[in-house]
Amino acid sequence: MTDTLRPAETAAAPPDVPAPPESRTLKRSIGVVGGTLLTLSCVTPASTLFVVVPDLFGSLGTATALTIAIGSLLCVAVAFCYSELGTLVPSAGGEYAMVSTMAGRLAGWLVFVLSLLVVMIVPPVIAMGTADYLEPVLHLDPSLAGAGVMLLATLAGLLDLRANAWITGVFLVLEVIAAAVVAVLGFAHAERGPGSLVSMEVGGTGGGADPVTAMLVVSGLAIALFITQGFSTAVYLSEELENPRRNVARTVLATLAISTVIILVPVVAITFGASDLAELTGGDISAMVTAWSNSAVGTFVSLCVALAIVNAGIVMVIQNSRVLFASARDKAWPAPVNGLFARLGRFGSPWVATLAVGVPGAALCYVNLDTLYGVTGVSVTAMYLLVAVAALLSRRGAHRHAHAWRMPLWPVVPVLLIAVLAYVLTQQEASHLLLTGSIAAVATLYWALYLRPRRDTRWLVTVPQDVREPAGP
Repeated sequence: MTDTLRPAETAAAPPDVPAPPESRTLKRSIGVVGGTLLTLSCVTPASTLFVVVPDLFGSLGTATALTIAIGSLLCVAVAFCYSELGTLVPSAGGEYAMVSTMAGRLAGWLVFVLSLLVVMIVPPVIAMGTADYLEPVLHLDPSLAGAGVMLLATLAGLLDLRANAWITGVFLVLEVIAAAVVAVLGFAHAERGPGSLVSMEVGGTGGGADPVTAMLVVSGLAIALFITQGFSTAVYLSEELENPRRNVARTVLATLAISTVIILVPVVAITFGASDLAELTGGDISAMVTAWSNSAVGTFVSLCVALAIVNAGIVMVIQNSRVLFASARDKAWPAPVNGLFARLGRFGSPWVATLAVGVPGAALCYVNLDTLYGVTGVSVTAMYLLVAVAALLSRRGAHRHAHAWRMPLWPVVPVLLIAVLAYVLTQQEASHLLLTGSIAAVATLYWALYLRPRRDTRWLVTVPQDVREPAGP
C-alpha cells in the first residue's frame, strides 16, 4: 500500500524556501499489492465491460470476443515494452519519460501529448456510463451524471494515495463480483455454443444477420486496445513503487492477465447467453442480466457497476494528476504553470494538477461520445506505436547493460508490434485521424517555437536515481 507525494529534502535550501519543481520526487512506498489494486482499478474491468464493450457488440456482434482476444494478445507485446522501459526509466512521467530517454525529446513530447489526450478523455467516457447503471434507482442525464462522477473523483484524488488504495480496493472487489455474476448467468442460460465466437455476425437493420468483415475487426482493435489500456498505470506509479526494477514488470503483466480474464470471460458468456443476435447487438447487458435472473439481481449488478465507474474515475484522476505533476517538474510549460502543477497539498497530492485534470474532465462529459471514443482509440494506438519504437531502441549504449527487466524475443516483439499498430491506425476513421493529427501538429508547433529554443531550461525529463535494488536475494 502507499502513502503520499512529497518534496525531496534539500540540505542547501532554507526551511522556509520550497524546493523548486525540478527537485521534487515521489515517495517510494507502494508495494506490489497496492500497486496492483490501483492499476487494476484504473483498468476498471467491470466498468469497461459494461460501458465500452456494448459499443463493440453494436458494431462487431459475435466477433466482439475474438476482437478483444486479439487486442489482448497485442497488449502482451505492449506490456513487454512497458515492463522493460518502465524498469529502465522508472518515472511518474510514464510513456513520455521512457520515450524521451530512448527516442529523443520530440518523440517524448508527442507521446506526452497523446497520453494527455487519453488521460483527459478516458475518465469522462467511463463516467458518462454511470446514468445507465443508476437507472434502477435514479434517473439522471448521462452528461450530468458523468460530470458529477468526475467532480467526486477529483475531490477523492486530493487525498493521500494510501487512503485511495483502500477505497479503490473495496470498489474493485464489488466490480469483480458484478462481472462474475454476469459470467455465471450468461453461461447458465447459453443459447449458442463456442462456434458462435467465430461466426462473425452482427444484427442487421431488418432483423437479419450481417457479416462482420476482417477489416471491421481490425478497425475495432483500436477500441480493444483501449479496453485493457489501464495496465500502463503501473509505469506511471513506478516512481512510487518499491524496488521498481522488479515490481514494475510484475505489476504490469499481472494486471494485464487479470483484467483480460475479468473482461473476456463475461464477454464470451454474454455472447453465448443473449437470446438472439438482435439482443446481443443491442448490448444492453443490464437487461440481459435481469432476463436471466430477476430485477433484484439486475439492480445489484447495476449498482456495482456504478460504483466501479466512480472507482475508475478516482484512480484515473490520481494517475493523470501524476502525469501533469511530472511534466511540470520536467519544465514542459512556462515557469508560472510549472510552479502550479508541481505544487503539493497537505495530503501530499499534487492538488493543482488534480483539479486541472478533473474539472476539464467534467466539461468533456458534454462532448459527443463517438468523437471521444474515436480520438481515444487513435491516441492509444499511436502512443503504443511510439512506445514500441522506444523499446526497439532500449538496448543501445549505456542501456544495453543496465540492470532491468528484459522482454523475451527482443527485437522481434517491438518490430512486429510497430507493423501491426501502424496498420491498425490506417483503418481508423479519417475524421478521428484528422482531429488527433491536428492536435499533434499544434503540439509539434509548440515544441518548435517554445520548447526547442529553450532546450537547456525546458522539457528536461527527470529520472529518479533512488532505484537501487535492496541487498540480499
